[in-house]
Amino acid sequence: MVRRQNLNAILEMIESSANLEEIGEVLAQFRNLLEVDHAFYRWVDRSGSISGCSTLPVAWQDRYSAMGYHRIDPVVIGCYTTFHPVDWRDLDWSARLAAAFRKDSLAFGVGSQGYSVPVRGPAGQYAVFSITKTCKGEVWDKFTRKHSRDLILVAHYVNRRALDFEMSFYPLPEQPLSMRESEALSLLAEGMSRARAAEAMDISEHTLRVYIEGARSKLQAQNTTHAVAGAVTMGLIGA
Repeated sequence: MVRRQNLNAILEMIESSANLEEIGEVLAQFRNLLEVDHAFYRWVDRSGSISGCSTLPVAWQDRYSAMGYHRIDPVVIGCYTTFHPVDWRDLDWSARLAAAFRKDSLAFGVGSQGYSVPVRGPAGQYAVFSITKTCKGEVWDKFTRKHSRDLILVAHYVNRRALDFEMSFYPLPEQPLSMRESEALSLLAEGMSRARAAEAMDISEHTLRVYIEGARSKLQAQNTTHAVAGAVTMGLIGA
């Protein structure tokens, strides 16, 4: 995992970003911190078009858009059917168009390995946060095991901040969960005890309780289990 103070700094910068371009600048810092090739966030809107922020080469971003690759991209398609992180090796690249797309992406330096976190928000909003790295399989396995939790957390922070910029398309609830409330429920959704969740967030159990109670109130939940289930159902946190 990334050192907690470094991760907190990344999360705070995401929260204070004024637009998607600034989030992209934060992703560049996150990429350097993890020593990966690229980090990018893609928002798929109701019409099926793509927007977001990225450290990918501009030439590849332009080509991706011009070729309409989002319509055949196995990452975009494969992540749509799951709430859980996806290793690109587990996706179906066998189709002719998918194989050609993969070959093209490698030529532009996207990276030989990839890991994506699907994220869902209010009103059916769907996005994917991904990182890529050129390395061997065993190195990648170790990397994803070590950093998966951090990647899920950053994905949700990026998505929630992006929602602030797209209110006209996907209105948030009247009382949206704060970043820390979402993080608390996400950790509990992973099966963590309150003690472990508080440790992961680097806060006291009392402070964790405050975040949970705040989330319960906003979600009008009868108990913590109800709050977690409600947040997952509404797409506010991952399953």
